[in-house]
Amino acid sequence: MIKKTDFLVIGSGIAGLSYALKVAQFGKVTIITKKKIQKTNTALAQGGVASVFSKIDSFGLHIKDTLDAGDGLCNKDVATMVVKDGPKRIKELVKQGANFNKHGSGEYDFSLGQEGGHSAKRIVYAHDLTGKEIEDTLVKNVEHNENITILEDHIAVNLVTFSSSIRSGLLVTQRENICCGAYVLDNKSGEIETFYAGVTLLATGGASKVYLYTSNPDIATGDGIAMAYRAGASVANLEFVQFHPTCLYHPEAKNFLISEAVRGEGAVLIDFKGKRFMEKYSPDKELACRDVVARAIDTELKKTGADAVFLDISHKDPGFIKKRFPNIYSKCLEHGIDMTKDPIPVVPAAHYMCGGVATDLNGKTDVQRLYAVGETACTGFHGANRLASNSLLEALVYSHRAYQASIEEFKTIENKVSTTLELWDEADTTDSDEAIVVSHNWDEIRRLMWNYVGIVRSDKRLQRALRRIQNIQKEINEYYWNFKITFDLIELRNLATVAELIIESALMRKESRGLHYNIEYPEKDDQNWLQPTILKKRF
Repeated sequence: MIKKTDFLVIGSGIAGLSYALKVAQFGKVTIITKKKIQKTNTALAQGGVASVFSKIDSFGLHIKDTLDAGDGLCNKDVATMVVKDGPKRIKELVKQGANFNKHGSGEYDFSLGQEGGHSAKRIVYAHDLTGKEIEDTLVKNVEHNENITILEDHIAVNLVTFSSSIRSGLLVTQRENICCGAYVLDNKSGEIETFYAGVTLLATGGASKVYLYTSNPDIATGDGIAMAYRAGASVANLEFVQFHPTCLYHPEAKNFLISEAVRGEGAVLIDFKGKRFMEKYSPDKELACRDVVARAIDTELKKTGADAVFLDISHKDPGFIKKRFPNIYSKCLEHGIDMTKDPIPVVPAAHYMCGGVATDLNGKTDVQRLYAVGETACTGFHGANRLASNSLLEALVYSHRAYQASIEEFKTIENKVSTTLELWDEADTTDSDEAIVVSHNWDEIRRLMWNYVGIVRSDKRLQRALRRIQNIQKEINEYYWNFKITFDLIELRNLATVAELIIESALMRKESRGLHYNIEYPEKDDQNWLQPTILKKRF
């Protein structure tokens, strides 16, 4: 049986939910989400949304900061569009019920924080739980919308596509790939269902779980990027993986981030002797961009052999710390760290993908009727390094533009409901009795990516990583075709695909820029590499 929907949204973070609420005015929407609807990267975002609301700030300054952080690879037209549209989209969130910290009684008298790379205070926040406030607001609205169906514990396996040939006389001059839905595993029943959709949106978030140490939840396995690539979409700039400088270092603190906003409020980085070190690496010290701070910490750790450096805000008023960072204060206290008195042990961890599925200004991919927004997309906004708190901003703006463009495309689809799609075929497959293959490969991928494709790279390490990932891919593909599909196998397959794409992209770029640092090419090469890295599957 084919399940039909007008709009298929894969992912339930800020990008997917914002889009779903808007297109629901024009048709039926189905949201596919791997776990519970609120289990997203968005819900974990602490810092805030960067946007211009201060009289001493300007669009020009925000655009400049974004371009500077992006190290030459930002698309200036995209940066201008996103920054200028930002305040409208944040006001839209407020109308939907989101509550941000304020300094006055006006509806938009937001308290504004400052983070690394920003030349002015422009971070709209809700204490240190901004993402949760946004996610809760959007989920509440989605759950009350009769045109939206939410399917939790469902994971997309592959996109459903077909090709349309354009002929000129006897010659095929162009072959267009068209997306018309997805095959989806219901994790509870174990059944794979075929979903037909007029328009499909990928909003599956990032892929930082490809690394051993990450700030991301377990769901961040690059599903959207991998599926889009397999379907023929272009992917771009996947070598630019942002490592957040300050993840809590504690054996029992899995994936907990210490927000950049802590440094924005005056925290300093010190080594195990209690000495500050960032002045050696940047005149901006702790407020330098993330790539600079992460590399500085990595250098200090390798130089000293220490397990962690420390983030110290204990010189600030304890009452201020508890009020401004209630979540971080509480989490640190759980692990015996009182941040009002003690420095916090921190290490860098994989955090954000600046690359992803290549899109235009409206979130459209080069596969017809397929859109990508949020961290799974590469719009040209972040370039070689994302400016802090620009991610939620981009997701809001692009989900709105994707909504506008996809509605127009939806109106042109003549046969909105198709009955000619092939159902999933599990013939000749059996239940696996070797689950150890999945867990072993998962662990091996994450370790090789951390050891060979991390903050500092070399061609020798990258080539070694490529050989190993290609061998792992062979094992996974054999497993995929011989056994029935499981949730874990889908994630492993996607993780391996994204790992290989990151490695290939890093090998292509023969320079160091932004988040990509190769010791064999330590300088930027604007003459040859002032351009995105594009990969597209060959059929």
